[in-house]
Amino acid sequence: MKRRDFLKALGIGLMGIGMCPLLGKAQIFREPEEMEKSPEFMGVLVDTTRCIGCRACEAACAESHGLPVPDIDDISVFKTSRKPSTQQLTVVNRFETEKGEVFVKTQCMHCNQPACVTACLVKAFQKQPYAHVTWDKNCMGCRFCMYVCPFDIPKFEYEKAIPEIKKCDFCFDRFKKGMIPACVEVCPQEALIFGKRRDLLHEAKTRIYKDPDKYYHHIYGENEVGGTSFLYLSKVPFEQIRFRTDLGTTPYSKYQKIFIDVVDLIFILWPVTMWSLYELTKKEVGNE
Repeated sequence: MKRRDFLKALGIGLMGIGMCPLLGKAQIFREPEEMEKSPEFMGVLVDTTRCIGCRACEAACAESHGLPVPDIDDISVFKTSRKPSTQQLTVVNRFETEKGEVFVKTQCMHCNQPACVTACLVKAFQKQPYAHVTWDKNCMGCRFCMYVCPFDIPKFEYEKAIPEIKKCDFCFDRFKKGMIPACVEVCPQEALIFGKRRDLLHEAKTRIYKDPDKYYHHIYGENEVGGTSFLYLSKVPFEQIRFRTDLGTTPYSKYQKIFIDVVDLIFILWPVTMWSLYELTKKEVGNE
């Protein structure tokens, strides 16, 4: 192949590739603001100062979702820090801190503007009107949701022939029936409270104001990555109970939008550049 033929083919090919993001973007990408239309997001306030590590929430979650029910009397699980898995959508960990033991329930945070929803190419992840971040079987298994989640929550069933993504769904089916989340329902210490997110924020601030020596003066989830539906109170700084404190307040979905826009710009300019090089080369060949 002659040099000019090669450049011509390359330029045309790249121009075609460059159009792909433009054609697909409207269907694939959703603006972050579109996912926060409901003025009444629901949420759960997790007061870790009240949690006794009974793990009743773990058992209730498993029963509600048809998963193996853990032995909640087995205290050996507290020897290591656990993360939610395909078999356990929520777990309770124990941490030794400067103010003694702290038990912490972990699950999907249900971000106000979730990165997993933005990243999902086939809309298997959805942000529901009342804050639930849910998953359905449209999933094609790309696992982008796992890579972009700042809390490392979605888990993939690698061991199954037809795998699914598993994570807490905020008891969405129960919510549609007018029921509260299973974990909240069984908590004997009322360490978990379900309600409107704005009311929970007011309650959390009231607790800190009334008992400032009891609480660390921060509500985790109020502003992290744009805000989350699960909100936490603690008696110690959150890094002591292994919460990420480096996330900032900008939703990760907005960073993804910037990335996609930059990629689009590259794909637009690259073919034009190659075509210009081809034209210049053609003139040079004609002058030889």
